[in-house]
Amino acid sequence: MKASESNKEVTAKFILRALHHKNYRLFFGGQSISLIGTWMQQIAMSWLVYRLTGSALLLGVVSFSSQIPVFLLASIAGVYVDRWNRHRMLIATQTLSMIQALTLAFLTLYGTIHVWQIIALSIFIGVINAFDMPTRQSFIVQIVDKAEDLGNAIALNSFMFNGARLVGPAIAGILIALLGEGICFLINGLSFVGIIAALLAIKVPKRKKAVHTSRLWHDLKEGYSYAFGFAPMRYILLQLGLMSFMGMAYAVLMPIFAKDILHGGPHTLGFLMAASGIGALTGAVYLASQRTIIGLGQFIAYASAIFGMGIIAFSLSKILIVSLFMMFVTGFGMIVQMASSNTILQSIVEDDKRGRVMSIYATAIIGMAPIGNLFAGALASRIGAPNTLIVSGIACIIGSLIFAVNLPQIRQEVRPIYIKMGIISELE
Repeated sequence: MKASESNKEVTAKFILRALHHKNYRLFFGGQSISLIGTWMQQIAMSWLVYRLTGSALLLGVVSFSSQIPVFLLASIAGVYVDRWNRHRMLIATQTLSMIQALTLAFLTLYGTIHVWQIIALSIFIGVINAFDMPTRQSFIVQIVDKAEDLGNAIALNSFMFNGARLVGPAIAGILIALLGEGICFLINGLSFVGIIAALLAIKVPKRKKAVHTSRLWHDLKEGYSYAFGFAPMRYILLQLGLMSFMGMAYAVLMPIFAKDILHGGPHTLGFLMAASGIGALTGAVYLASQRTIIGLGQFIAYASAIFGMGIIAFSLSKILIVSLFMMFVTGFGMIVQMASSNTILQSIVEDDKRGRVMSIYATAIIGMAPIGNLFAGALASRIGAPNTLIVSGIACIIGSLIFAVNLPQIRQEVRPIYIKMGIISELE
């Protein structure tokens, strides 16, 4: 019994090893609080828009308004992430996010909120996120002292994000019923105090400040040439973009499956999204338990195929328990593919170009989603939601096969970097 308990303890410590780094521990704790508030706000905002207008179109407009700035601005933001102090940038983006949430709370609690204000504030938070996402991704390297713990830190970030995705909406649902949407916005605004306090407590070595004499356009072009000129980055980013464009639309079409195919109600939709979230949590724990980043290229190929097969099987299911399992599989494949991609990119990118590469990563994941959602909606109106997901799943599987075919080239070009980092030896 004691030996068993000891093994469990060692395993738990190993899975959580990135938390041994004080700066990362502060960041993780602050973000955990803030992300729960963020998910509460997302649910409350959707409910508020629908309560005020009863329009599904305006629900789509609000969602589109918050995501399209990432597509338009993230690449430009990445240039400044490489030029400016990332620590200070994060404090600024979190402070502006807090102001946005508190403004939304004030307008809602005083009963003066209008849809145009919600759209304007959605665009505002989208612009903030365009800068925040590449900054946050690039900052992780500065708060994890050991390079070998980077993959674990990224996996724990995924666990934190998806944990908040489960907890936040559940809390929001209760509070909306009892006190209205405004209290969710207020709690989100106050939750940023945690991450801002954590960021102020973090002490990071000052990065050597480079003198930038080149123009914005030159640095932007250099970032794209660097990312897409290096085969491992190119294939990873293209696969991410494909997954986001073709695959992520399953969440947008989910209400159709819950109501028309599974003949359920809002609770059925909640169960389906929760199953996807639990699958993502499981995938994050699985990645956190990996001892090395060697082999993550295979994970990307396998997980993309698992994701594609999951949404195809889900589209064909008319039994709730089967659909729930397929959502679990889909969530697992999604997070393993995305977090593995993030880890490899963060490991092989040169630090002076990290912000630009991570901005392309943000564009591939978040920026492509609104365009993919519009495409999926238009396709579903013509061939139906189930057939749309079948097309999406097939595209993801084809993408995984193309990635697998190019895996030997990816390994060959990444090998010298891993040798230099000490991850593998020249004899391996």
